[in-house]
Amino acid sequence: MDTPNLEIQLKTLPSQPGVYQYYDKEGTIIYVGKAKNLKKRVTSYFTKNHDSGKTRVLVRKIADIKHIVVDTETDALLLENNLIKKYQPRYNVLLKDDKSYPWICIKNERFPRVFSTRRVFKDGSEYFGPYTSLKTVYTLLDLIKGLYGLRTCNYHLSEEKVDAGKYKVCLEYHLGNCKGPCEGLETEVAYNENIKAIREILKGNFKDSLQQFKLQMKALAENLQFEEAQKIKEKVEVLENYQSKSTIVNPKISNVDVFSIMSDEGYGYINFLQLSYGAIIRSHTLEIKKKLDETDKELLELAITEIRQRFNSKSKEIYVPFKVDLGASLKVTIPKLGDKKHILDLSLRNAKYYRMERFKQIKIVDPDRHANRIMAQMKLDLRLSEEPRHIECFDNSNIQGTNPVAACVVFKNGKPSKKDYRHFNIKTVVGPDDFASMEEVVYRRYKRMVEEEQPLPQLIIIDGGKGQLSSALKSLDALGLRNEIAIIGIAKRLEELFYPDDPIPLYLDKKSETLKVIQFLRNEAHRFGIEHHRNRRSKSALNTELETITGVGEKTIVDLLKHFKSAKRIANAKLDELEAVVGVARAAKVYNHYHDQLE
Repeated sequence: MDTPNLEIQLKTLPSQPGVYQYYDKEGTIIYVGKAKNLKKRVTSYFTKNHDSGKTRVLVRKIADIKHIVVDTETDALLLENNLIKKYQPRYNVLLKDDKSYPWICIKNERFPRVFSTRRVFKDGSEYFGPYTSLKTVYTLLDLIKGLYGLRTCNYHLSEEKVDAGKYKVCLEYHLGNCKGPCEGLETEVAYNENIKAIREILKGNFKDSLQQFKLQMKALAENLQFEEAQKIKEKVEVLENYQSKSTIVNPKISNVDVFSIMSDEGYGYINFLQLSYGAIIRSHTLEIKKKLDETDKELLELAITEIRQRFNSKSKEIYVPFKVDLGASLKVTIPKLGDKKHILDLSLRNAKYYRMERFKQIKIVDPDRHANRIMAQMKLDLRLSEEPRHIECFDNSNIQGTNPVAACVVFKNGKPSKKDYRHFNIKTVVGPDDFASMEEVVYRRYKRMVEEEQPLPQLIIIDGGKGQLSSALKSLDALGLRNEIAIIGIAKRLEELFYPDDPIPLYLDKKSETLKVIQFLRNEAHRFGIEHHRNRRSKSALNTELETITGVGEKTIVDLLKHFKSAKRIANAKLDELEAVVGVARAAKVYNHYHDQLE
């Protein structure tokens, strides 16, 4: 796959937190950086005048940009740290592994200690973090110390030694900070109950502990100990803003390859995250063109073999979203929850973003391929017999039955063809009858197209539910076009798609491109119709009482009259009925206007 040029890469970067990597023309990574917004940060390198000579040289050497999307800025900071240590890029400050971010350890021992550390050992102990702020670590440890009396000594408190009276309580016991397990003054069961509560705090589930802290703060305030109460309050605030853990580093996930797949009708996108000693050290996404409508399972198996060979991976375990067959020597895990599932979800997010960026890049450099893909997807999603290269959408607009109009907008290859848009003034319908108006407009539109031998659309979209769709169908029947053109109706509220003779609506994924094209069509038809309606109203000098209300604009008037059908009904409407149509603020202005006059 050809690498897009830098200009196109910059245009299609996501506005998400993450880490970016710059490569030179030899494919060597020369810089790693973190960003709250990848698009803004990376673009700034190429748009600003840099004072530093080294930065100018760096920018000149950039030949390719890659990135990894993460959930938060904290995750970006941790991931940046991992990648710099792994690759030691030329233009980054060198980081060594002897000093890393702090963790909180629950030691694997009888009567476990809880303490901070920068070194992680595979000794069965539990590690929480890493933390980017030492203040958070100390606040957590202070909270734990204040709520639970734990030992701080490094004695080996085996049952035999405690029973033999080998140890004596220290000053911490006399200060009330420890309950004396070294002399058998605290049972192992009671101590482990405290450890269980502490484990929940470190996971972020500290509702009960916070409640105790707040009660303590309140008691101090009532006793006029305001300085102590303020200290407690500061600790509570830090804890409430504390991010419990990161999916970027977890010592339990060691030397694992993570794979996820995102596919459409033409391509599969497989993301690979490589984890070494619990840290992400590589992200790569492979694009595969389908030849024989391959399944996701077939594509993923093919990609895993290719990627592991390409990067010489020796990992004995992989995480994948579903079962794959790769031989008995490789352990395949399908995560369902916890950190393993989080890391798989992160891989899938990166596959999705890569796919979106490729679409944007293709739209710029190969618009025909982009249109072909959209058309193929719409044909599949909408269950059509042919691609909807030519789509027409209808919308009615009227105010109090005066100057009723309709709009027809036309899309060709998924894009607006504005020269083909048409306005219709309703001629045969008296009063605000949307169904009859729709029937008239559809009949007039296609009668003329048939007479003039113009090419008919492959799809008609009616802005409305079953009623409007049925009205439009009457016109197609009258013209003998029922089976010549596909037609659907879209209901506004739930985005339901109605088909002729099918009582059950179709619901598309809210993020699907097909639904976005349909919504664009519907919004264009509405905008175009309202625009024409305003022109007609101004020409006929229509001056309703609604237009004299301060703070109520034309769109609000249109929405009200489309819903209530007349100004009289609006005047008599209840406040909650108005709010349902135009919102609280505008509803109050309309309601107060009419009711102040009555008083």
